[in-house]
Amino acid sequence: MKYSKNEVLQFVNEEDVKFIRLAFCDVFGKQKNISVMPDELPRAFEYGIAIDASSIDGFGDETRSDLLLHPDPETLMTLPWRPEHGKVVRMFCSITYPDGRPFECDTRSLLKKAVEAAEDAGFCFQFGAEQEFYLFNLDENGDATNVPYDKASYMDIAPEDRGENIRREICLTLEQMGIKPESSHHEDGPGQNEIDFRYSDALAAADNAITFQNVVRTVARRNGLYADFSAKPLENEPGNGFHINMSVKPSNNSENLCYMIAGVLEKVKDITVFLNPTENSYKRFGQSKAPYFVSWSSENRSQLVRIPAAIGEYRRAELRSPDPTANPYLAFTLLIYAGLYGLKNKLDLPHPANINLFKADEETTKEYDQLPKTLAEACKLATESEFVKKYVPAEILEIYSK
Repeated sequence: MKYSKNEVLQFVNEEDVKFIRLAFCDVFGKQKNISVMPDELPRAFEYGIAIDASSIDGFGDETRSDLLLHPDPETLMTLPWRPEHGKVVRMFCSITYPDGRPFECDTRSLLKKAVEAAEDAGFCFQFGAEQEFYLFNLDENGDATNVPYDKASYMDIAPEDRGENIRREICLTLEQMGIKPESSHHEDGPGQNEIDFRYSDALAAADNAITFQNVVRTVARRNGLYADFSAKPLENEPGNGFHINMSVKPSNNSENLCYMIAGVLEKVKDITVFLNPTENSYKRFGQSKAPYFVSWSSENRSQLVRIPAAIGEYRRAELRSPDPTANPYLAFTLLIYAGLYGLKNKLDLPHPANINLFKADEETTKEYDQLPKTLAEACKLATESEFVKKYVPAEILEIYSK
């Protein structure tokens, strides 16, 4: 349910809400928040709530530390794990300077702008997220270890799959918050799990991706476990993927999906640093279903982009290179612009790679372009890209390129 400002004020008054978390993300997608009491909510809606942003990555230093948070009433959610009496709710915020100017490093606002650009061009993009994570045991001091919670494998069941009840609790918690998971299962790695979401508009999908990681970490900790979303938690085991499913409307033109994919394939190397922002990210490529070559095919999981088996409105493209350390607001922003680039220029798709690229020999793979091998290479491609410079503020590009 999407609330108005007045409905939020009424909800807070009638539902015994005592704390309102005003949430936002740093440039790398890490969620932050500040809590206010109910009496402060009208001021938050009218003027914004000031924060000292000098200690937040990418948000400036002590010389320009004051920023304002403006809550989006449509994102109101109750946090089910907090007390029933004296409830806690959360809203995502946009960020401005005190004079009202939009803050350049507010990636949620960048996504809003991309959605508007797509609408102006006559298109609407939808996203579905598939995020993988490991569950690790804690030591006697409550600190994370690298010992997996179980030794199960792909789609195993209990008792081998010990994460079954954890996933169930995560899904039920998300459902209480109005987020509907589509499916969940044990993944390839020991202690590795995946939960997938239904399609939604870009902004809701990004909000839900951020919320999902928060819920997973919270539920895991309540069960004495640590949830790890890093790209490659264990050296000799599968990495964690953040598979992004994309579709574009109007979908009555079957060529639109092809144009969109062609745009993403052409720009993917330029934007890889924003899809895979850590050194650890590049250890994942080229193994255990993580792509390495710039290619596409139908149903083939060795490709960068695959088109899963589906009919009509469920037809989509799955980008398989991102990992969960990506900022979903920034990732979806750049994928929308890349898709628009393909749509506006009616780019032709290259021939599909209907082979298993994980097993193909060097003679076969030499015709395919490759994703960056390292974070440094990805940074260089981004800083030299006119496409990236057009859509990523210089302040953000500089932070990612350090």
